[in-house]
Amino acid sequence: MPVPFVDLQAQYRSIKAEVDAAIQRVLDTSAFILGREVEAFERAFAEYVGAGECVGVSNGTAAIQLALQACGVGPGDEVIVPANTFFATAEAVSTAGATPVFVDCDPVTYNLDPNKIEEVITERTRAVIPVHLYGQPADLDAVFEAAERHNLLVFEDAAQAHGARYKGGRVGARGVAGCFSFYPGKNLGAYGEGGAVVTDDAEGARRLRMLRDHGSEQKYRHELVGYNFRLEGIQGAVLNVKLKHLDDWNALRRQHAARYRELLAPLADSGALALPFEADYAEHVYHLFVIQTEERDSLQRYLSAAGVQTGIHYPVPVHLQPAYAALSHREGDFPNAEAQAQRVLSLPMFAELNGHQLKYVADALADFYAEAAAAAG
Repeated sequence: MPVPFVDLQAQYRSIKAEVDAAIQRVLDTSAFILGREVEAFERAFAEYVGAGECVGVSNGTAAIQLALQACGVGPGDEVIVPANTFFATAEAVSTAGATPVFVDCDPVTYNLDPNKIEEVITERTRAVIPVHLYGQPADLDAVFEAAERHNLLVFEDAAQAHGARYKGGRVGARGVAGCFSFYPGKNLGAYGEGGAVVTDDAEGARRLRMLRDHGSEQKYRHELVGYNFRLEGIQGAVLNVKLKHLDDWNALRRQHAARYRELLAPLADSGALALPFEADYAEHVYHLFVIQTEERDSLQRYLSAAGVQTGIHYPVPVHLQPAYAALSHREGDFPNAEAQAQRVLSLPMFAELNGHQLKYVADALADFYAEAAAAAG
């Protein structure tokens, strides 16, 4: 039974009439860049997250870059980021003109270890970016405590955590800005690229809107040197449709995660693999369901042969990427991130998964370990 890693066609079929009508509205008005559909989504998403403002942009990487720049973070500044995030988190710091400073992750939650923040603070440190990795909120209270002691700005990278909650409140609205990606495979995904910044800072939002549109508030008058980072009308229309379904989809992801835990409990109890941990302060939305195992590579090959698609998030920690060789990091600098890079495996996870697919994946994992045990004698 083939089990895809994500099934965007299944999602589209479930909302086809709504999506088709929304796209047709854009075609009828030819408002292909920004426009009413984007404005409507911005209002709805700000309300959903619990922020005063939402600024739609071209992608999640641009969201982080522009949020930093709108708050004056740039050349000469340092920004603390986790070593085990997707490359874009650090990349956006660099494209804003600042320098990323890495810290290790917590070995259980996968998120930035707040206890490591103060170890790397210098007179140049301006900000910290906790990433709500895989859909699990970072420990924001601890992050903010460290940030407030040193007068640092906090930018939330919520690119994988649409709708996740930290102590009851949705992530993204607590920092000076929350940054989201709407890449198609996200819990809230566009039909192409898309991103957004949410904030309670009205002046910051005004600067963000200028920066995304060539530094302009008035056509042909440019107050800043900005970018062409605007959100497209079709993406705004699609996202507005999907936002109405997000909580239901997240609830299904949580149900699937619970079923995975039930089915895989014998393997976890035997020590063959480790299941995701959900912190008591968090409502995880399972953008990814990530296990850990010493046999990661051979298990991935076995599952692929059985028709089960998987992913590795991420095989190389950011501090060891060639692009950051100039920072002179080496293996051993961030042991938790490096260990996870060798052990993590993401199983199929999307709202439309069914019970047969979940059982098939779990049975395939059980078969792998049974065969490995038999071969070992």
